[in-house]
Amino acid sequence: MWQPQKGSIAGKLQGQEEAGPAAKTPKASREEPEPERRLAAVAAPGRQRRAAAGEINEESQPGRNSSPGHGAAPAEGAASPVGDRWSEEQREPGGSGPAAALSSGHGCSRSPAAAAAAAMASNGTFLACNSLKDDKDLKFLLKGSQLLKVKSSSWRKERFYKLQEDCKTIWQESKKVLRSPESQIFSIEDIRDVRSGHKTEGMEKYAKDVPEYRCFSIIFKDQRKNLDLIASSEDDANHWIAGLGKIIAHSNSMNQKQKLQHWIHTCLRKADKNKDNKMSLKELKDFLKEVNIEVDDYHAKKIFQHCDKSKTEALEDDEIEEFYKILTERKEIDSIFQMYSDPEGFMSCQNLVRFLYEVQQEEDAVVAAPALIQRYEPNERAKRGNAMTKDGFLMYLLSEEGNIFNPSHRKVYQDMTQPLSHYLVSSSHNTYLMEDQITGPSSTEAYIRALTKGCRCVELDCWDGPNSEPVIYHGYTLTSKILFSDVIKAIKNYAFQTSPYPVIISLENHCSVDQQKVMAQHMTTILQDMLLVAPVDGNKSQFPSPEQLKGKILVKGKKLSRQEDPVNGNNNLEAEDVSDEDEAAEIEDESVKTKVEQKGKSDTLKLAKELSDTVVYCKSVHFEGFDDPNHPRAFYEMSSFSESKALKLAQESGTSFIHHNIRHLSRIYPAGWRTDSSNYSPVDLWNVGCQIVALNFQTAGTEMDVYQGRFQDNGFSGYVLKPEFLRDEQTKFNPKSITEGTWGTKKKLLLKIISGQQLPKVNKSKNSIVDPKVTIEIHGVQQDNNKKQTKVIENNGFNPNWNEEFTFDIEIPALALVRFVVEDFDMSTKNDFIGQYTLPFTSLKQGYRHIHLLTKNGDPYSSSTLFVYVNIQDCD
Repeated sequence: MWQPQKGSIAGKLQGQEEAGPAAKTPKASREEPEPERRLAAVAAPGRQRRAAAGEINEESQPGRNSSPGHGAAPAEGAASPVGDRWSEEQREPGGSGPAAALSSGHGCSRSPAAAAAAAMASNGTFLACNSLKDDKDLKFLLKGSQLLKVKSSSWRKERFYKLQEDCKTIWQESKKVLRSPESQIFSIEDIRDVRSGHKTEGMEKYAKDVPEYRCFSIIFKDQRKNLDLIASSEDDANHWIAGLGKIIAHSNSMNQKQKLQHWIHTCLRKADKNKDNKMSLKELKDFLKEVNIEVDDYHAKKIFQHCDKSKTEALEDDEIEEFYKILTERKEIDSIFQMYSDPEGFMSCQNLVRFLYEVQQEEDAVVAAPALIQRYEPNERAKRGNAMTKDGFLMYLLSEEGNIFNPSHRKVYQDMTQPLSHYLVSSSHNTYLMEDQITGPSSTEAYIRALTKGCRCVELDCWDGPNSEPVIYHGYTLTSKILFSDVIKAIKNYAFQTSPYPVIISLENHCSVDQQKVMAQHMTTILQDMLLVAPVDGNKSQFPSPEQLKGKILVKGKKLSRQEDPVNGNNNLEAEDVSDEDEAAEIEDESVKTKVEQKGKSDTLKLAKELSDTVVYCKSVHFEGFDDPNHPRAFYEMSSFSESKALKLAQESGTSFIHHNIRHLSRIYPAGWRTDSSNYSPVDLWNVGCQIVALNFQTAGTEMDVYQGRFQDNGFSGYVLKPEFLRDEQTKFNPKSITEGTWGTKKKLLLKIISGQQLPKVNKSKNSIVDPKVTIEIHGVQQDNNKKQTKVIENNGFNPNWNEEFTFDIEIPALALVRFVVEDFDMSTKNDFIGQYTLPFTSLKQGYRHIHLLTKNGDPYSSSTLFVYVNIQDCD
């Protein structure tokens, strides 16, 4: 039976101390409990006691009983979770200091606890990995160098940069007065990319006078500005580019256990204020706060006294190892392992097959089990015996194979040979904007970020610029302007780095005929063979497939009316008036409305033949209503809808909209009142088959979480095949009025939220500890939309334990997404976001799974996870 909350450090103490520190029993007569019961979880005692007292119902797990809590220390002689393969050669530069096992990407010969203690005792350099210990690039970064920091044409100043000893952070010199030490450091984990040369907008503008070989830029994961730098020589630049690249690659290759070890090591070093390589009681308390746990003085002292075997009032060496064991126990996983292991602590391959088949619902369990043992088992003796230890089992559960997201969906697995209109397409609105719609900056970097996030349809609002060069900005507003040619170059360079499938350039054209010709020339000369200028394989009756369009860039825009059939060739018409599409004019802003009125907006625009010729399969037309069956529109004609108009059509004519979207592409864009770049939910529009549902990629939030959750499916290719009932020309499906049909079997989803691991601090204040709660959301058809949440765990972001079970009925599984949100509960104000993860219902894996949480910007945390149990059943 489930026994919630018995795993926290306070919970291990509470079995003996329900009466609290003021218990009446004389100390001498009290029986000392064994350490593994006495020293476990560090959550607030009050809530833990209620759980231990049985106020939370015990629940049985389908098909099996277990008693997960928060782990016992590893059995004597058990293998290290990081393996036996590494030798004691892993040392600091010059051969001094302990092995740098914590940051190894491959494992080490010592236990992680011993490695943590060794790292704590080290005064020297903490190496990123053994393979880099003699690396010349790494040595150069550890020594540091002067670099020129570039911010504008008039701001170029020399600053000193240095890789810190932990090999995970960079220190940067600052001349600002009163700047805090923390603000002079940034983490390697925050770096998305390192680009050589003039590969950012800043370098392109402000460093053209410097040879490219001396220039490089650091691109960050969040919304902070790029760091543009100039080295004093080509060699220095190469050291920085190569060195950072090696450390980033190594960091990305670390498994979850290694990331945890490294994180704890960093916190240990930070807590060791006097750098004596020991841990006093005060430093232990500071460390616990650093890792997001609140412990009262009484419990902190109990932990300290248990570990302080030498009675010196300071922990060192083996005592720190003992403390590490207590801190990182996962009893909820231990109890699962014990059900399938023998008394010696080994899970045979046969029992692993049973676990994979019965609990994890893995159909290929017989083949998978031996492979998992070879991949994740660190103990060579166990591996030779084709068995798994508890440490190997934990490493499996933390791996991609133990992830809640189906690993087979991380590659393209759907049929990519159907017409383009049969797919949902990841699409961005006003892609050039970095912030709001009225005054924010425009940047080519926004296109790079969108494309590397899998976006396959980007938007360009084009206006006449100086020197006969078209510019892109949000018309009638104060947003900054960027050159059309620079955007096309960025698209060329980044279009196919994340996905090989076609990119659509959605043009909103406000240019004069002369500058339209310049636009066409830039696209032709810059994109060259990438630009699609003729039908594929003579296909004139329906869209080609994403597979046929691999590596191609399509243009969506207006087409001259006398070229009614773009797939059958062009005539010699030079220019002609076409209907104008001006989404910027819809912005609900007084200054914009005034400018629109002053301009005297026309309903028509003169279109240059050269620009018209770039449009093949995506001709923009005004929506005049759904097709008359007797006079169908050409398949290549597509319309754009504001979110309000599209939602109205979905509500009133759902089935007709679905039929329209089987043959035609539909593009949806945010309402004009969203001047803050907020987003709308894409789900209702996906449910009627709309393909190009454009969102503001620069704005984080639920809508963007759901969006990225949908498109992480099918190999993050930016294309997701619509369900059969949204592609069938005979379909009668209507998401607003669901009747019996071939929409898939209804499902019952059982979710047990078991525990959390290493949740990040929301408030960086030393004394601020999170009070986490988990919300599970279902996004799909109206009947499926649902939300349920766990209780709040007070003062524990390190290893909160919920053990709460929820059930959801899913009417249309193919359209449903599941979102897990972790928040820091606040009684008086809005809860603070901690992390989230969203995935399609059809990508859920069953059994015991870890959820690897994402930041608000969609980047993965290094070691923040939820541990859950998933079971899916057909509804009767």
